[in-house]
Amino acid sequence: MRIAVAATLLLLTAACSSTPPATTAAGTPAPTTAAPIQTAPAATSAAPAPAAKTCTVPNVVGMIHQTAQDTMQKAGLFLLTEEDASGQGRLLVNDRNWKTTKQSVTAGEVVDCNTKILLSAEKIDG
Repeated sequence: MRIAVAATLLLLTAACSSTPPATTAAGTPAPTTAAPIQTAPAATSAAPAPAAKTCTVPNVVGMIHQTAQDTMQKAGLFLLTEEDASGQGRLLVNDRNWKTTKQSVTAGEVVDCNTKILLSAEKIDG
């Protein structure tokens, strides 16, 4: 529906702002001349892609979950996800009440800093 309204408005705007075609003294349409099409020069060489920034993954297993997240971020890793390691699907609302039990990327591994890392944690008080 929005596309139809936008198309109608575009057509109405074009119709209202168009100028009549040029004519010759005899009243016949004047010949039109098209401007020459200019093309950009072809690129001679492609610039190399910048190297991805790498980070070393720290070992955060056994840490309070909040400390584990802070440690990962200090290492330059910010794409962190989390899960309840018990399988109950609980949300880690207060990270200080959870202990990190597993990380999806092995400690010491050098990865692109945009690598997504899953931290699994268990609730400390049950």
